Amino acid sequence: MLTILIIFLSLISCHSQNKPMDSNKKTTYNVNKTDEEWRNILTDEEYRILREKGTERPHTGKYNLHFEKGNYNCAACGQTLFDSNTKFDAHCGWPSFDDALEGTITYVEDRSLGMVRTEILCSNCGSHLGHVFKDGPTDTGLRYCVNSVSLDFESKTKQNSED
Repeated sequence: MLTILIIFLSLISCHSQNKPMDSNKKTTYNVNKTDEEWRNILTDEEYRILREKGTERPHTGKYNLHFEKGNYNCAACGQTLFDSNTKFDAHCGWPSFDDALEGTITYVEDRSLGMVRTEILCSNCGSHLGHVFKDGPTDTGLRYCVNSVSLDFESKTKQNSED
């Protein structure tokens, strides 16, 4: 009886670890564009990653080892997603953050490529950013693994000069 209980509890525990952080419900976004409109404003590479859920090659993105102070914004709509204070080098080949600004990310279960992961989307326009994993080295325990192509950077120096 104890063996059955242990097996049951371990199955429940493993299953709950694979659930996304939010539900998979249909989300509406503030920015809604047709595929043609997105193609007209994004480069081919941006479109492939942001709208078709692509991935850039590891260690090739301009923000992978970028540690200037400022904000990282969605390359499609400009919404601020991450503060540079949450960025760290995860040695994975993509920009990594341990937290996102509240309300800026939509979380979706991703079962592609034979894995269960949590995809992260811009909550303003629905663009694909990357994935979040529960293996981060900081207190949050999270690692937001983001494609550089899906980001634009706004320097704190630029922000301060506009104030």
